Amino acid sequence: MAKSKKKAETVFLVCQETGDYNYTIVRKPGGEKLQLKKYSPRLRRHTLHLEKKK
Repeated sequence: MAKSKKKAETVFLVCQETGDYNYTIVRKPGGEKLQLKKYSPRLRRHTLHLEKKK
């Protein structure tokens, strides 16, 4: 039996305040969900963005 390799997956960073999908990133599966402060164009300021799979 051969181990299956984990492929990179596309995840979205969603603004916690507006719910907008502002950023997409490609990362390896596993690990903790990302929580980053990113710029929200609608609010015109930096807000907390959470990782979400589609």
